[in-house]
Amino acid sequence: MKQLLILAFLFVPIFVFSQNEKIDSLTVQIAYQNQDSTKVDTALMLINELYKANDYKKAILFVNQTTKLSKELNYTKGLAGSNYYKALIYANQNDYYNAIDNYNKSRNYYLQISDTLGVAKVSNSIGLIEIKRGNYTKGLKNSLSAIAIFEKRNLKSELSTAYNSLAEVYFKTNQIDKAIDFNFKALEIRKQIDDRNGVKLSTKNIADLYSVRKEHRKAIEYYENVLDILNPETDQDLRGEILPKLGSEYLRFNAFDKASDYLVEGLKYNRKQDNEEGILRALNAIGKLNLKKKKVKLAELQLNEAYDIALKIDNKTELLENYKLHITLDSTRGFFENAFFWQNKYYDLKASLSVINEPKFKTETEPLDLYNTGSSSIIAETNNSTKTSWLTNPITLYSLIAALLALTILLVFIYLKGLKHRTTITQQREKIEQERIRNEAILEQTHHLEEVNQVKDKLFSIVSHDLKDSISSIKAFLDLLKEDSISREEFNELLPELSENANNASSLLFNLLNWSKSQMQNLEPNPELFNIQDVFRTKMALVEQKIEDKRIVLIDESIRDFVYADKSMLEIVIQNLITNAVKFSRIGDVITISNQDINGKALICIEDTGVGVSRNNIDKLFNANDNFTTVGTKNEKGTGLGLTIAKDLVELNNGKIWVESTQNIGSKFFIELPKAASKA
Repeated sequence: MKQLLILAFLFVPIFVFSQNEKIDSLTVQIAYQNQDSTKVDTALMLINELYKANDYKKAILFVNQTTKLSKELNYTKGLAGSNYYKALIYANQNDYYNAIDNYNKSRNYYLQISDTLGVAKVSNSIGLIEIKRGNYTKGLKNSLSAIAIFEKRNLKSELSTAYNSLAEVYFKTNQIDKAIDFNFKALEIRKQIDDRNGVKLSTKNIADLYSVRKEHRKAIEYYENVLDILNPETDQDLRGEILPKLGSEYLRFNAFDKASDYLVEGLKYNRKQDNEEGILRALNAIGKLNLKKKKVKLAELQLNEAYDIALKIDNKTELLENYKLHITLDSTRGFFENAFFWQNKYYDLKASLSVINEPKFKTETEPLDLYNTGSSSIIAETNNSTKTSWLTNPITLYSLIAALLALTILLVFIYLKGLKHRTTITQQREKIEQERIRNEAILEQTHHLEEVNQVKDKLFSIVSHDLKDSISSIKAFLDLLKEDSISREEFNELLPELSENANNASSLLFNLLNWSKSQMQNLEPNPELFNIQDVFRTKMALVEQKIEDKRIVLIDESIRDFVYADKSMLEIVIQNLITNAVKFSRIGDVITISNQDINGKALICIEDTGVGVSRNNIDKLFNANDNFTTVGTKNEKGTGLGLTIAKDLVELNNGKIWVESTQNIGSKFFIELPKAASKA
């Protein structure tokens, strides 16, 4: 191939003066090699070096010549490699269609020679370019198929890139749990290959995701881990991003001193770096801090500056936070008309963001079947001429018609013969189905009788033990006073214990009545549309004294939203969950109450950082038959019925309730309810 040889000689003088010795060496090798597969392999190595040096113009010249020589030699591996590098170059030049076209050609060539690694490498590249363009389903399928091969071959550098890309896809489509999993996988690989920049970014991403999932203690842990490994010279932008975020996380626990330190440092740092996004994030958080400290004028200055920056750089997420803080600011000052103005802007922007952040594809995506997908197009091309030839042959065509006619007659005969058998089988199936339905009805009646019996046993057990103890204790106190066995002063000292017993008896009766009604199927919901935030506030007021006694931090993150359910039933559920959170929280723990719209349904979360529940006991929480109950952190008693009642009442209102808990870390109780009447 004279043209390639001439091209190589022309480039020799240029590369002699180049700083890249490897490029020079490979160029000289090509000039003196014979025109065989070895020359193609050397050319591919040179193209790779030119690509890494971003010298795309020279790289594409060698790609074209290498493709031509590979065709002359019928060297499939060379065609696969040259098309792959051509696709990479097009991708870097944002020429999507040419890039995809050459990626597919390359993958088909790799499939022909059964080069599994080559197929995976191309599929991962296709995945990256599709993800970049927002075609998440196609990108995810390609990347998942490539990852399976990279994992099998333990190719850590490729896995690092692939894991990180998948984590980004899952984050952009609101699949936070999967995003966290793949960020952890990327972090582990990056530690193994000593990719320090990758370790920093993965750790920061994990902290961001924990913050989104409202696991703020974990977010703090990982943000502080990033700060510890940052280089003050090269990681200035990353430090400017993390400092305000870390301060905001501490602010959620009212750790004002810690929050202030990080936020003030973050604001100064970002002003020095002239980083408007970092300044915006820090100003919003410091404004929130000053609102909590009642420094209203200072907060106003900071939030107004943040508002101007958010509009300037079009940061919608921070603008939404700024609107929320302005609502609080003007409500605190009594400027309710202004607060209403900010509230309208807040809900308009929130609605638009929720549409943007909706997932673009199904959450469960299967990997691409590389071999069936790739090989089909090759087979179609190679067999195209064969199809044309036999279809135009009259003898072949008549033979085909005769065969089809004979086959039709045979199928009709088989159908008629089998019709009688099918009728008999259908009748037998109907009889079997009737027997099955009868058996199921008998089983259902048996289960119902067993459940009623268990309800009876449970009621007698509680009434004969717990309720009897509480009432007997109250009566004993009163008898002592009546018989003058104790003085008035001694009785006054026993009053708190008497009050606690009365509360236990009242709570027990409250739960027993509601639970027994629901078990006997006498409870019918009367659904209506109401604001769930009103229920939260009413029920939070009932536990104010206990919260103050235990010095618990109660955070209200609820928003105005409507649910369609029986209000009185939901009040019972919320009261049980909030009371439970207080009961199992220690001094200084945090209880957070929140709600949000998820796919057109209301999702309620009551979270605490209390003692938590062990894995072995989680399944017992909602089952009355397990008779599972524990005392609170101040020896508060219970019947074990509160959560059983909550489950029954939620399900009566077409909802779901579940718990996520870790022992000694805390619990999250979730309730999902409809926001409108179901369409019959």
